[in-house]
Amino acid sequence: MRLFEIEDIQDGPEWIAILAHLRPRFPAIPRSVQEALSDAPTDIPANGRNDPASLRLRNVRGRLQIELIDPKRSTTVDRHRGIVQSQELRAIASASNLFPHPIWLSRGDGTLSWANDTYGDLSQRAGLPAIRGEPALPAFDINLPDDQQSITTRAVLETGGKEQANWFDVTKIRSGRNSFLSFAIDVNAVVEAEIAQHRFVQTLTKTFAQLSTGLAIFDRNRQLALFNPALIDLTALPADFLSSRPNMLSFFDRLRESRMMPEPKNYATWRQHIADLVIAASDGRYHETWSLPSGLTYRVTGRPHPDGAIAILIEDISAEISLTRRFRSQLDMGQAVIDTLDEAIAVFTSSGALTFSNAAFRNLWKLDPDNSFAEMTLQDATRQWKTMAASTPFWARLDGFVTGSGNREEWFSDITLKDGTPVECRVTPIGGGATLVGFRLHPVLETGNAPATPG
Repeated sequence: MRLFEIEDIQDGPEWIAILAHLRPRFPAIPRSVQEALSDAPTDIPANGRNDPASLRLRNVRGRLQIELIDPKRSTTVDRHRGIVQSQELRAIASASNLFPHPIWLSRGDGTLSWANDTYGDLSQRAGLPAIRGEPALPAFDINLPDDQQSITTRAVLETGGKEQANWFDVTKIRSGRNSFLSFAIDVNAVVEAEIAQHRFVQTLTKTFAQLSTGLAIFDRNRQLALFNPALIDLTALPADFLSSRPNMLSFFDRLRESRMMPEPKNYATWRQHIADLVIAASDGRYHETWSLPSGLTYRVTGRPHPDGAIAILIEDISAEISLTRRFRSQLDMGQAVIDTLDEAIAVFTSSGALTFSNAAFRNLWKLDPDNSFAEMTLQDATRQWKTMAASTPFWARLDGFVTGSGNREEWFSDITLKDGTPVECRVTPIGGGATLVGFRLHPVLETGNAPATPG
């Protein structure tokens, strides 16, 4: 039976359609018209073991003639169509059975009409064999509303107890008047990741709840995504306001209204100030100290977070500032007291660094360590001392005492300035390996009186 006769020897849509129709049954048919013409005449057998048909190709005056030869001539076309369809169905069935996810067809009453091997294996593990006409797995029997063509939902299937629960995303599609195609995708890894993420968030939430530092995390849209109880305590902002997910401008504006942040000097530039704050926090450069009218002092820091988020940390450092101020006041008072002494005093660490001196020391040796850019050391001081005092072994002995680890007992020595003024020196070890060096002008010269002569 003649099927086709092709005049145009160029490959085109017509030839592609012919190949699609014939190749499933006759896979050896040439790929192009030119190749078929060059091979003609030729007979191409069918690939079926019990299929006696063949395809005859002929070159009739430059035209390609294709003839289907089948012993049952009366049903050649219908039989060819049935064979091709049967082969396609077998290919589809084979492919579906190799598919790693369950696929099944069901009727309107929920009974099975077909299922692939993966569905069958899963049903057997669940203790409900997949048999045509029997109900589908209850976990997969989802309701598809009449006004929808498809629906997807998540279902759990137990295959040996709760410890062996399997999660699937099940999709049901209307495929006919009373037929539905369904497939299930294994999402165990996704569910486990979601559970791990949920537990991680719970752990973070519990950790954040114990922090004394107020934490506010704004997402990439600059809306408040997460905050901890300490933020409420430090800012006195209502919980319902924070739970409404305000943006950064509303958040800081509310702080300004409640006098929980310094009042801007120029309110007209307030929005620009917040914009600059966001940019600085995005780069991790935002760091401010807020001195509030209430007397509290807050340290506010901005830090970038993944996916464009920003974390604002608010820490109450009032006690730290108060302690620092008190400590500084005590240091200033101690310095003032030491500055009233006549003895010139300097303190050196075990490494030879000058850490403390009084006014008498600075006046006597013309040194001012506070105005020096670099740290002053014993070597620096010794060079100055040698320019103002006569040569003496005292300097070498002092250097060995300050930086050495030998005998640490107080000792005295006398030196003479180049103008002839005698100076009494005192070297005293103090805590932490430091050494106090004191210089006092000779008492005889200080009083201006010579000692009495016995007589």
